[in-house]
Amino acid sequence: MDAIKETHFQFPKQTGFYKGKVRDVYTIDNKYLAMVVTDRISAFDVVLPEAIPYKGQVLNQIAAKFLTGTADIVPNWVINVPDPSVTVGRICDPFKVEMVIRGYLAGHAWREYSSGKRIICGVSMPDGLKENDKLPEPIITPTTKASVGHDEDISREQILAKGIVSAVDYAELEKYTRALYQRGTEIASGRGLILVDTKYEFGKSDNKIYLIDEIHTPDSSRYFYKDGYGERQKNNEPQKQLSKEFVRKWLIENGFQGKEGQTIPAMTKAIVNSISERYIELFEQITGEPFVKPSNEKVLDRVEAAINKVLTTL
Repeated sequence: MDAIKETHFQFPKQTGFYKGKVRDVYTIDNKYLAMVVTDRISAFDVVLPEAIPYKGQVLNQIAAKFLTGTADIVPNWVINVPDPSVTVGRICDPFKVEMVIRGYLAGHAWREYSSGKRIICGVSMPDGLKENDKLPEPIITPTTKASVGHDEDISREQILAKGIVSAVDYAELEKYTRALYQRGTEIASGRGLILVDTKYEFGKSDNKIYLIDEIHTPDSSRYFYKDGYGERQKNNEPQKQLSKEFVRKWLIENGFQGKEGQTIPAMTKAIVNSISERYIELFEQITGEPFVKPSNEKVLDRVEAAINKVLTTL
């Protein structure tokens, strides 16, 4: 199959185009977004040179499934998913914070904790925890949404003091974040997984809050396998993860962490295929559904036709 490395479409009433690390986003009539989740892959804030077949489809279909499965909690931006790699939805004015929620002490939170910090994003942490321990209760550790550079930790108090989000809206964002994480945790548990941490993005349209972007994908969430979790913690062993951590690991083993002067290792056909297969495994494990590869027609033609078809109905 052709992987979707980049797109250069022109649609009727197109009013803008944005190329992100992995998404190509078309603005239509200043009202709608047509988002193509490409097969580009990034790690350490760098887009790798080879696209990964089916990766975009995996992420788009996982997000679509979870957005549908949480629509009773909070309305979301999606209007139509006309193609495995495409989502079309309403434009929302995004809040300038990402709502990160953590049920376990892993990743960035563990790095902060192990450096001696006991207050993370304004939240106090107890002493005596070790990496990957379950937290007494899930904590919300928001980050700023940086247009350039890295996102930065921020507390609820700072968000309100700086007027980044109003007190009324922020209370809603916290409520939605906790309810979404609870739902995600329940769904993951049914699949033999633990939803360790995740992030949600929200926006407003006509003064109403919507859940935007993707949710509960392996690019925005960390999962552990439930089976053996307790045993591994007791023995101080690393947890078995379901995320794109395996890509980062391969890069590190081959001398690349996105630092100056480092070269991205050669992405052979075998490496590209193995990453593609791992993403398909992730899809099947997270959703409990078999992955269906689309027909062999030209992928860009298929995607363009699917978007055009939806645009005629808007």
